[in-house]
Amino acid sequence: MRVLITGGTGLIGRAVVKELALAGYEVVVLSRNPSSKSSFPSGVKVVGWDAQTSTGWGHLADGADAIVNLAGESIAGENFFSLIAKRWTPARKQLILESRMQAGNAVLQAVREAKIKPKVVVQASAVGYYGSRKDEELTEFSMPAEDFVAKICMQWEASTAPVEALGVRHVIIRTAGVAMSLEGGAFPFMLLPFRLFVGGPLGSGKQWFSWIHIQDEARAIRFLIENDAACGVFNLTAPQSITNAQLSKILGQIMHRPSFIPVPGFALRILFGEKADILLSSQRQIPMRLRDIGFKFLFPDIEAALRDLLKK
Repeated sequence: MRVLITGGTGLIGRAVVKELALAGYEVVVLSRNPSSKSSFPSGVKVVGWDAQTSTGWGHLADGADAIVNLAGESIAGENFFSLIAKRWTPARKQLILESRMQAGNAVLQAVREAKIKPKVVVQASAVGYYGSRKDEELTEFSMPAEDFVAKICMQWEASTAPVEALGVRHVIIRTAGVAMSLEGGAFPFMLLPFRLFVGGPLGSGKQWFSWIHIQDEARAIRFLIENDAACGVFNLTAPQSITNAQLSKILGQIMHRPSFIPVPGFALRILFGEKADILLSSQRQIPMRLRDIGFKFLFPDIEAALRDLLKK
């Protein structure tokens, strides 16, 4: 059972690699730096690629069980420094788009060249597809927004869509705004004010917060690989909807820290520029199709997820 993963060194990628490797899959990570040290489980193979073509690795797609395409330049930033420093300049926006389109084209090229087609291509996307929608419940059938991130998501999803015409199952995963993990992403940044005793809601706090425990993210991707009936779009988000203010209150209670000091929206816009929209957007994302096909969450509610991550 061979699975190829692009973007395997990222936060979600590392979790998926671990999930599949421990389940007995032959996991191949495509990396632009295959000689770099990693914390992958024993037996995981790392193969070089240029993130633009199938050169040097395309033969591995022949007869593969799945290709999971997670590759792309980070939209928010890999860490706190890049969150601030890497603003959405026109050049940065173009890089974000091109990295996704090139990776998608490389996957599509490999599938076209494979004599025995992979069974499924799992294509990454994000809740940003929907934009900021106040109190509206966002299912897989909700219409896209028209902002920068939404347009990126639409083109990202479309980059590998032609595999369907080649007889390959195509699954799109619109991941929650925060895949909660202490190993990277936005969650450690969110914890910082609470650790410093100045925690509180962002902006008004009324905006809906889209989240999923990193373990459920990886499990859901494995579930979609293994479920032959799964195709099309799936929201990868926890079933419990909460607002940013509710999150802050629960986080403060668990960490025994204050949770009433708000961070004004204008301050976030000064600090992060247009990128502050990621923190202030209201996205009440619902995993309707994932639940309908029988996926069971280990961490369906925010308190259980936070206590597991913080070991409280």
